[in-house]
Amino acid sequence: MKRFLSFCLVAAVAGLPALFGSAPAFAGKDSKETDRLEESGTVLKEILNIPDNIPQSLLDKAECVIVIPSELKGAFIVGGSYGRGAMTCRSGQNFQGPWGAPTMMALEGVSFGFQLGGQATDFVLLVMNDRGANAILTSKVKLGADAAAAAGPKGRNAQADTDATMRAEVLTYSRSRGLFAGIDLAGSTLRPDGGANEHVYGKKVDAKDIVLRGAVPVPAAAHTLISTLNQHSPKNKSS
Repeated sequence: MKRFLSFCLVAAVAGLPALFGSAPAFAGKDSKETDRLEESGTVLKEILNIPDNIPQSLLDKAECVIVIPSELKGAFIVGGSYGRGAMTCRSGQNFQGPWGAPTMMALEGVSFGFQLGGQATDFVLLVMNDRGANAILTSKVKLGADAAAAAGPKGRNAQADTDATMRAEVLTYSRSRGLFAGIDLAGSTLRPDGGANEHVYGKKVDAKDIVLRGAVPVPAAAHTLISTLNQHSPKNKSS
């Protein structure tokens, strides 16, 4: 009797994939990337819904937006000098279409360290012209050297016509302990995260193909990120 029950149990377990369908080979690996995409959308939605946020005029002129959400393990921030997130751009070669599928990104050279108390730092970067966007999508870019960068002004109706803002290709912001402000990230580097893209999309795909050529559809995990941007800034108003 025991042998018969054991046989039934093994047969039932073996039959589960047939009943429920086999998971794609990359499903287990992409879970953390899915989490990052979802968290990127949540972070951006929260920031754009606070009164003293990114000036609307700057968001409307941005070609791309990069969100690097904090990564927490219990009460500790993940150590090291890097962050991972996503970059989405307005679709089309001239950045005039709706916001498109994101490429995963890595921000390196930022000292996060281990901090007690659950302190978290989120980063939002606005890419203000096609030169900056193409550079970031092509290779590793050092902010302040390969791409002009400046701490972004804040406030929905803030004046955004300072010399630094006008010259910058990338405007950078941070949110830590609930405080949102411009931050100087000069010296840090940005690069497409090819491995993470492969996990998200299930195949090797170039960052430029994702962002500029519509090679893949928007993944479900990026819905909040893309819909938030299409709601808050549906049209490119850069000259």
